[in-house]
Amino acid sequence: MRWLSDDAVTHLREVTECPDLTGTRYELIRELGRGGMGVVYEVRDLALERNVAMKVVDADWCSEARIIASLEHPGIVPVHDAGTLPDGRRYYTMKLVRGSRLDRWAREDRSRTDLLRVFTRVCEAVAFAHANGVVHRDLKPQNVMVGEFGAVLVMDWGVAAVAGTDGYRSPEQTRGEEADARSDVYALGAILAFLVGENIPRALNAIRAKAMAANRDDRYAGARELGDDVLRHLDHKPVSAYRENIFERASRFLGRHRALAAMLLTYLIMRAILLLWFHR
Repeated sequence: MRWLSDDAVTHLREVTECPDLTGTRYELIRELGRGGMGVVYEVRDLALERNVAMKVVDADWCSEARIIASLEHPGIVPVHDAGTLPDGRRYYTMKLVRGSRLDRWAREDRSRTDLLRVFTRVCEAVAFAHANGVVHRDLKPQNVMVGEFGAVLVMDWGVAAVAGTDGYRSPEQTRGEEADARSDVYALGAILAFLVGENIPRALNAIRAKAMAANRDDRYAGARELGDDVLRHLDHKPVSAYRENIFERASRFLGRHRALAAMLLTYLIMRAILLLWFHR
């Protein structure tokens, strides 16, 4: 008996798992990734002559595909088609996003401002979903894509059975309770913490802490409120999560009005020089 190598077994498994696209409008190109809910492939749509992403799932695709299809927003990947393959498995196709996962994108040399701008766009997409009654339940950097031309898209929506991922799962999800918009806010707070790290301004740390409060009633009501507070921080405005002292307020004012502060400082220096000159 001849034993197959591990590489050979892996190759056979991949070939066996490849979707049967016989008689469909699609042509298989390559596997893009796999997770607990299915495998995603890059395929060629022969009818429209474009490449799209195809997610193949063993379970019924209806809940996930229909939820995504109902969320028409620039920050949520649109669904193009759905159906059943000749091998009996369910599938749906969606826009092929070219770019990097947020966790990989963030490892490159990014300014805090760039990181926070991207984060606010994630909040916008999640807020739109919340406004339409949809909770993600598994937000994490791996489920966010940053496109080659600046698009920010939130992936993997609406599977009710998902209980979150370690490090991003809210306390109530860990206890087995029903997730709501504030559960997504907790995960967003964890994403914010991942992006900005430690040694951050007190106001920004207060935003993170409020988003990740153990009691969901102490968090932001939704992703919109969280994103708005981060935007206020970026614009050097007071944030709802933090009460400033007078020195912090002055520092924020100077940060927001740098040109005016520079002119005022220049005026004071010139005035001091003139006073010294005429009192010689």
